[in-house]
Amino acid sequence: MRKVTTTSAIALMAGASTVALAGPAMADNHEASVSVLHAVPGLTVDVYVNGEETVPDFEPGTLTDPLTLPEGSYDIAVYADGDDPESAEPAISAEGVEVPGGANVTLAAHLAEDGTPMLSAFANDTSMLDAGQARLTVRHAAAAPAVDVRAGGSPVVEGLTNPGEQVLDLEAAMVSADVVLAGTEEVVLGPADLDLMEGTNTIVYAWGSAEDGTLDLAVQTIDGLHGDPGGVPSGQGGLAGAGPVMAILLMAGAAGAVLAGSRLVRREAA
Repeated sequence: MRKVTTTSAIALMAGASTVALAGPAMADNHEASVSVLHAVPGLTVDVYVNGEETVPDFEPGTLTDPLTLPEGSYDIAVYADGDDPESAEPAISAEGVEVPGGANVTLAAHLAEDGTPMLSAFANDTSMLDAGQARLTVRHAAAAPAVDVRAGGSPVVEGLTNPGEQVLDLEAAMVSADVVLAGTEEVVLGPADLDLMEGTNTIVYAWGSAEDGTLDLAVQTIDGLHGDPGGVPSGQGGLAGAGPVMAILLMAGAAGAVLAGSRLVRREAA
């Protein structure tokens, strides 16, 4: 077993994390709303926060409910499920991570296009919508080439690449969506029925691996985007709620990227 310091991953995350963590402000600028998507197939992990096991048995395909985190500094270590922190090296670790206030963020642990595990920080658009409108956000987080996203058989997002996203404001409606390889009719995901409700941001993630046949969809909904603009939008995990599990890869993604001196490491088989 050898440990590889992922300097390139830190550099890559620097831009994404800084943008995401400066996302739409919340009512309390001393807190952040954070959700986490575990989208690395075949890897179940235990998460330790400040030396204590916080999230045991965190499984692929889990999208957490949002957690309101106070701004502050955290040490994060992510171990393969069942590993003993006294003797094992963490799969990912980040020390002295500053959690900024005023952010609404989803952190996704997923595969790059070439299948390499990576972390992406996405700022969730919580701006208010007009009456009768809904927001659709599509995010490419899969080991797959560029894709088109279709609604009712017609492309609404074209040439989306990993780890890109596209945001659309639409009339609220029930739509049938699928994902095809860019410029083709070859369906790789779906169709799936999406209820784009008024005043919500429905966020769809394509994740997994095309080569390994593990492609799947995860859906997150943020509501409260109409009415009183002083209200605090809430996020709802579309797969599984896990209470305070958001403390997990938030810092693993933002750590070395945002703070000088943070450490992000990845374990590989020899």
